[in-house]
Amino acid sequence: MVTAFVDMVGVLMVIPLLPFFATDLGASGFIVTLLIAAFSVAQLVSAPLWGRFSDRYGRRPALLIGLSASAVAYVVFAFADSVWLLLLSRVVQGAGGGTVGVIQAYVADATRPQDRAKSLGWLSAATNLGVTIGPVLGSTPLQFGRPAPGLLAAALCAVNIVFAWRFLHESHGAEARAAGMAAPVRRSAETLKRVISHPADPPSRLIWIYSLTMGAFQGCTAVLALFLADKFAVTELTIGYFFTYVGALSVLTRALILGPMVDRFGEARLTRIGLVLLALGLITLPLAPNYLFLALSVAMWPVGTAFTFPCVTALLSRVIDNRERGVYMGTQQTFGGITRSIFPLLAGLAFDHLGTGVPFYAAGVLVVLILPLTAQLAEYTRGVTAAGVAR
Repeated sequence: MVTAFVDMVGVLMVIPLLPFFATDLGASGFIVTLLIAAFSVAQLVSAPLWGRFSDRYGRRPALLIGLSASAVAYVVFAFADSVWLLLLSRVVQGAGGGTVGVIQAYVADATRPQDRAKSLGWLSAATNLGVTIGPVLGSTPLQFGRPAPGLLAAALCAVNIVFAWRFLHESHGAEARAAGMAAPVRRSAETLKRVISHPADPPSRLIWIYSLTMGAFQGCTAVLALFLADKFAVTELTIGYFFTYVGALSVLTRALILGPMVDRFGEARLTRIGLVLLALGLITLPLAPNYLFLALSVAMWPVGTAFTFPCVTALLSRVIDNRERGVYMGTQQTFGGITRSIFPLLAGLAFDHLGTGVPFYAAGVLVVLILPLTAQLAEYTRGVTAAGVAR
């Protein structure tokens, strides 16, 4: 959690500054979006490869190499005097950032199956806290010069590397790594294809639940500020308070509420509860007549996603072989990243041409349609593998 938190702080120190640095170097609006997208594309491509690497050689080496790549990217960002160097920094940072699935696999390795959902909730709470703190730390050192934020992010990353080297012990044991080296485990590309060609397999089903729900949530998040400006006259001066409210609810739910709820309902039932809450929040938001109703509708977004995503990832860790945990966690991040990229574009088109409430209604209906995919999730808590063999 500490490693993930510090890593996310560094990422968010530079992302808000990127558009300003790029336009100063003559970049157009399209080039700015290209720079932002470059990180996601590099992350999507690298995630299953990092997962496969960690299955064969260990989680710790993968994380250390990924953090080192991020440190290099921050230094390039600090001294970039051209758009091409900014693009290089984004690609390198995105490639290093493909280790999100490795971190999740580490948590799954290091915790008991019944504790994984709450542990993954704590992990995501830590990264959400990093998202909150990072932008503030990025803007403050600008008074010392333009390179200062990038160099500070690189310094934090270097400290993180030392911390991980000293305290982050290998979770994927030598026996498991040896088995992964010797066994005919599917390659990353084959795993990606299998999710598409065998959607009914337990791992594929969970990855589709995760990625489609993620797309619905991120698509609506992308147009949320536009909707609030149109219906509630929210401006750039007040939108920050709104997102702070959502972020605080997300951290509190994942850190304090998720664990007891998992103990009470189990991952399968809590996933369904989370999807229902998210669907209600999405569908009712355009109907909000006042701020109180709006606050209640929006509150169901972070609570619903906090109940859904950690539980789905925990269930995924149960139904895949130890030797393939990293590559499947990386594949989940790849599919989630694809929907995070596509759905905001679709939501923007719907917002502009079909009506300001349409993206939210459509996303809510999609989440409702995902519910039947959760029908057999309770079986996964009994340790059934993708081959149908109990472990």
